[in-house]
Amino acid sequence: MRAETARAVDSIWYGESAWRWPLWPLSLLFRLVVTLRAAAYASGVKRSVRLPVPVVVVGNVTAGGTGKTPLVIWLAETLRARGWSPGIVTRGYRGRARSWPRHVAADDDPALVGDEAVLLAARTGVPVSAGPDRVAAGALLADGGVDVVISDDGLQHRRMARAFEIAVVDGRRGLGNGLCLPAGPLREPASRLGTVDAVVVNDGGTASSASGSGTSACAGVPSSALRMTLRVSRVYRVRDGATARLADFAGRTVHAVAGIGDPERFFRMLERAGLDVCRHPLPDHAEITAADLRPAPHGAVLVTEKDAVKCREIAHDDLWCVAVEAVLEAEAGGRLARTIDERLRASGGRPAVRA
Repeated sequence: MRAETARAVDSIWYGESAWRWPLWPLSLLFRLVVTLRAAAYASGVKRSVRLPVPVVVVGNVTAGGTGKTPLVIWLAETLRARGWSPGIVTRGYRGRARSWPRHVAADDDPALVGDEAVLLAARTGVPVSAGPDRVAAGALLADGGVDVVISDDGLQHRRMARAFEIAVVDGRRGLGNGLCLPAGPLREPASRLGTVDAVVVNDGGTASSASGSGTSACAGVPSSALRMTLRVSRVYRVRDGATARLADFAGRTVHAVAGIGDPERFFRMLERAGLDVCRHPLPDHAEITAADLRPAPHGAVLVTEKDAVKCREIAHDDLWCVAVEAVLEAEAGGRLARTIDERLRASGGRPAVRA
């Protein structure tokens, strides 16, 4: 039922389902509320809170996954290499902890703090703080000694002042039907992409696909958008960390289980590597059970890294995690890193370590 609901929503947002039209009036109301809220912050009626250290937001204008988390990891590693001591704030979505904000460790229970929070702590090794109030979560990190805060998501969390904004767009699904929630996937009008400091298209194809011509999946995306791809960085058995190569699974029928914003992206990546994939999509952040990991007939099961942190206690011997990393074109990635570094310094930030 969970997968069918997700498919029904996708058919409205990214397909030709006529159900978008009964939802259209609600979409207009949502857009009006979002626009008025943005105007309130722009005019000073509502005030943003400035943390003691500069903030970089990596978010999106659509609901669901676009590849923000790999870019957050890339940014944390890039800033650390340039002498900064970054920390990461995340909402802790679906975490059931009783008190927020809270520090997150790599071995924390994802049920308490959220799967993305645990993944970020495990992958980056930098301080991570989770909580619905990003200002409070960021203040917790600043009090702990970080000199720059990276917000995983939060483009719409205008209460937290930021020095730099990055919007990530899914290159395959783009902006969908171009409508705001609930008739479409947009959290804000597409024009918001013209106000951020950088737009990054995840797996955006050729440069023309981001031209805003209106004929591609990325219609409405600025032509200056940078291109990012995801590549496999590591394949390991969830139970004991034993490593393998993705090529080791080529020629075998494997089961792929993915509870991310766009499971199809994961499945297609595996197929491009030569794997015969049986798809098992789940909703984003779905709770994964032992039954989800033992589809019939039995065989190797491959999961995303975000899902793997939720499977540590129920992993069987043929459950494998496929970890990915963000790759930006060398010149574009270097230019983005320099621009962010300069903006952070201009906003009063100073790296604690000389690069």
